[in-house]
Amino acid sequence: MHFVALDVETANSLVSSICQIGIAEYASGSLLSEWETLVNPQADFSPWNMQIHGITRGMVAYAPAFPDIYEDLAARMQGKIVVSHTHFDRSSLSRALQLYDLPPIECEWLDSAKVARRVWKQFARRGYGLKSLCNFLGYEFAHHNALADAKAAGFIMLEACRHTGLNIEDWLSALLVYGGRLKADKIHSVD
Repeated sequence: MHFVALDVETANSLVSSICQIGIAEYASGSLLSEWETLVNPQADFSPWNMQIHGITRGMVAYAPAFPDIYEDLAARMQGKIVVSHTHFDRSSLSRALQLYDLPPIECEWLDSAKVARRVWKQFARRGYGLKSLCNFLGYEFAHHNALADAKAAGFIMLEACRHTGLNIEDWLSALLVYGGRLKADKIHSVD
């Protein structure tokens, strides 16, 4: 079972304004490597976003711009299953690629929130945010730090696999086959 978990933080309400990226790579159920970087979004920072993640314009003044980290980012994602918690990170990355006219990164996306909503019934309709799920699972992390959030999404995915006996490829296939509406009879708990 091999996948990477990715999270981004943004400078303002434009999802392309990535100011931090974190990636955690997992193999055989364990953390294999981690990578994070601040990114100069070449955009204004909103007070709202700064309050959420604590990243300021001054902190990214000498950080690389998105095109400068593209090759490294693509190498970490290319051809892999990429887990993100909700569609936000995927959308943000897609918009940043468009903004800078960079080629798409070929990978397969898996939403850990969709998986969690199918594994734990109490989160089927609400409460499936990263912090809420991690509280439920007993995982502590520094929320709104891109690497910590990526590792939290990876942990949720590992717990979902452990809980159901399905592996990452099973989840990817199941959500694709059923259009994101995995039927309850396709999930079983091994606990």
